[in-house]
Formats: sequence, C-alpha cells, structure tokens
Amino acid sequence: MASSLTCTGVIWAFLSFLCAATSCVGFFMPYWLWGSQLGKPVSFGTFRRCSYPVHDESRQMMVMVEECGRYASFQGIPSTEWRICTIVTGLGCGLLLLVALTALMGCCVSELISRTVGRVAGGIQFLGGLLIGAGCALYPLGWDSEEVRQTCGYISGQFDLGKCEIGWAYYCTGAGAAAAMLLCTWLACFSGKKQKHYPY
Repeated sequence: MASSLTCTGVIWAFLSFLCAATSCVGFFMPYWLWGSQLGKPVSFGTFRRCSYPVHDESRQMMVMVEECGRYASFQGIPSTEWRICTIVTGLGCGLLLLVALTALMGCCVSELISRTVGRVAGGIQFLGGLLIGAGCALYPLGWDSEEVRQTCGYISGQFDLGKCEIGWAYYCTGAGAAAAMLLCTWLACFSGKKQKHYPY
C-alpha cells in the first residue's frame, strides 16, 4: 500500500488525529465547569449540562435531577457568549477532524498529500486551533449567567469562578487545540512527498 506521506507526515497524521479527538471529546463532554446546587454536583459544557433543578409538585420544593443532557434548544443555552462559544468551538473541532481524517487517508493513498496540500492542511489546522482557542477564551464571559451563578454560590461573574472549578474537559479541549496549532501546523509543512514530474 503506497503512502503519500513522509515519515514526518505519518507522525503528523497520527498526532493530528490525537489532537482532533482530544478537542472533540472535550468539546462534547459537559465537564467544562464544576459546582454544586442543592447539595448535588453540577457541571456545565458549552451546550450540555449535568444535574438541573426542577420543581417537585408532590413535595412542593425544588429537587435536583441527576442526569446529563443537551439544552432543549439553542436559545436554552444560558448566555449569548456560550452560544457563540458553541458555534466557534464546534467549527474548530470540525476543521481539525477534517484535516486529521484526510491525513490518515494519506497514509494509505499515494499522491493524496503533496507538499502544497500539507502546508494548506497545516494552515487549516492553525485556523481550527485558533477557533477553539477563541471559544475557550469566550467561555468565562458566560459565568455571570443566572444558571452558573446559582451553581457557583451567587458570587460568580465574568472571569470569576465564585465557588466553582474549571473541569477537565475545558483543559482537554484547549490542550488539543494548542497542540494542533503549535505542533501539527509545523509538522504539516514536512508531511507530503515531492510530486513526481512526468515528461508528458
């Protein structure tokens, strides 16, 4: 099976897949922000949440439903900043995944990744990482929403966690994007083989 990648290109392909998978898993998981409400642990992502309060009619009190899920609608996401973060981070993850899958195909298909295509792919990875980084930077702007304030002891605000903590999924998403921007973009420049020039 012929490959269109150099040895560096093979490393780039697998590292690209690892970075894309890390960012995508972090983006999808609702563990960007941890706190507690009514004595139960609560966590948030950009478009998902674990544990939420509901009014129990039989007991006439608020109780926590301990399950994870997406918000019912896009408008249900607690803040405008988190809605923008969801779109921007999702686009970035999509770009990283697209390049990673193309790079992995380059391991098996000859003449798929040339030097020029590798450099363009590196540029797309840089853009994807930049979008995810922007999403991670926007996320703290939504910490002043009512849902987050309820969970963080009513003392949280923009860039102020209150009683909450940043979760592992936030770090995971950011780390995957940073590695894609810094390492994969550089490796992509050396990933493709020189194209053969045929005399006809």
